Amino acid sequence: MSIKILLLEDDVLFGETLQDLLEDEGYEVNHVTNGSDALDATYEAKYDLYLLDINVPLIDGISLLKELRVANDETPAFFLTSHKDKEKLREGFLSGCDDYLIKPFDNDELLLRIEAVFRRMKKEPAIEVGKLSHDEAHKQVLYDGVELELSKKEYQLLVLLMQHANKIVPKELIFDTLWSASESGSDGAVRVYINRLKQLLEDTSIENIRGVGYKLVS
Repeated sequence: MSIKILLLEDDVLFGETLQDLLEDEGYEVNHVTNGSDALDATYEAKYDLYLLDINVPLIDGISLLKELRVANDETPAFFLTSHKDKEKLREGFLSGCDDYLIKPFDNDELLLRIEAVFRRMKKEPAIEVGKLSHDEAHKQVLYDGVELELSKKEYQLLVLLMQHANKIVPKELIFDTLWSASESGSDGAVRVYINRLKQLLEDTSIENIRGVGYKLVS
């Protein structure tokens, strides 16, 4: 099962070098060069680790991680930066990072730290419902052993339904899970995600409890 890493590094040559290093170790790497593209990438795919430079265009690495943490994205994150002052180090950890490497760093040390964070993560699926299983460590849902290609909100919704299998999940709980207080969700958006999940789950039923919510029936 491929481990996906999002690399935010505006030094193209250095970023490509890191990407080659990580891919040689078997990781799947998406390299972006500015914070805006990094934020977009987190909505388009699920990652197992973020490697973030701090001084990058459009959205700096610390502001990006703060925004992700506010949106309840708990994906492990490392800062890779040339900053050496303690105040910046403190700011980085307060934003929600898990580790911090100062450039230039030893490549073997980076790989060892990445391996360490994955060892600390759970390896077994957290939830199983019929043919569905949730791999919490890699933020994936498998259907009959095959990973489902889900958007971030489709993933969040399906996991929520799995956590409450055979029970009604109220619309209010769905809204609270899929959208932060600063975002605005809609019944129409939920219906789009539900219809998409129904298309993917051929032998699994999702019932619409009119005016109340939805129920995943195993």
